[in-house]
Amino acid sequence: MQPLRGIAYKLIAVMCFITMQSLVKWVSTDVPAGESVFFRSLFALPIIIGWLAMRGDLRTGLKVARPMAHVWRGFIGTCAMGSMFAGLAFLPLPEVTALTYAMPLLVVIFAAMFLDERVGVFRLGAVALGLIGVLIVLAPRVTALEGDTVRTMEAVGAVIVLLGAVCGALAQIFIRKMVQTEEVSAIVFWFSCTSTGMALLTLPFGWVMPTPMQFVALVITGVIGGIGQIFLTSSYRFADASLVAPFDYASMLFAIVIGYFIFAEVPTGQMLFGASLIILAGIIIILRERQLGIQREKARQAKLPGG
Repeated sequence: MQPLRGIAYKLIAVMCFITMQSLVKWVSTDVPAGESVFFRSLFALPIIIGWLAMRGDLRTGLKVARPMAHVWRGFIGTCAMGSMFAGLAFLPLPEVTALTYAMPLLVVIFAAMFLDERVGVFRLGAVALGLIGVLIVLAPRVTALEGDTVRTMEAVGAVIVLLGAVCGALAQIFIRKMVQTEEVSAIVFWFSCTSTGMALLTLPFGWVMPTPMQFVALVITGVIGGIGQIFLTSSYRFADASLVAPFDYASMLFAIVIGYFIFAEVPTGQMLFGASLIILAGIIIILRERQLGIQREKARQAKLPGG
């Protein structure tokens, strides 16, 4: 294990994804979310294929044991990505980032519902704290429903992002089940393939011809998204997941800086307070998951012969 290297890779991945979202936001006034998803998925493929080839995993990356599992994971994942991209057209970058932090909270709930995982009072309390944070972030948007058209669209954007977080959490549940039969390389590769094809289905809903600058930005979203995926996957090779997971929340700092200097977005105190509660809840859940993992490992070792 090389924990510092794992942390560095995770931070690079987070920066890649925030930069990708910033580019999507920049083109979102003209380019539909489905079209952005298409470019993001299509131009990530060469990067992922090259990475798999370098690792010698290209053959395993093409093999699947349960094809329909990849289709459903692709559908849910594409919905999650499309919802986040759509929300970027209406909301500030830090606010979208804060709302997506609801995803790990929802994973805890869905794991109990669909995977029969036991969730104790401690984690349920953390989920409740995080959901209070989500409501605090959402509150100004919900009250905006009685306002003008722009504020109403911001409220709709917030709901869309939250729905995207739900889809993202469901995608994580799919992945937890898929890793029992599928290689990680196959999950990564076929998601890019399926999301590219599914994004094409949005073509009749108003795709546009991007300007040269927009085209370059869209291509970069795919390339940098693929690079981010590689660094994210690699980070878990050099450090425990419980160690690098909290660094996901560095994305809020990056989002605030990019939002302020690029889009002139100034986060409100209420949004920052709500986001802080969500982040705190997420870190509590991560630490609890780590503790439970250690306990499970000790129990497993105790059951081994001579243990």
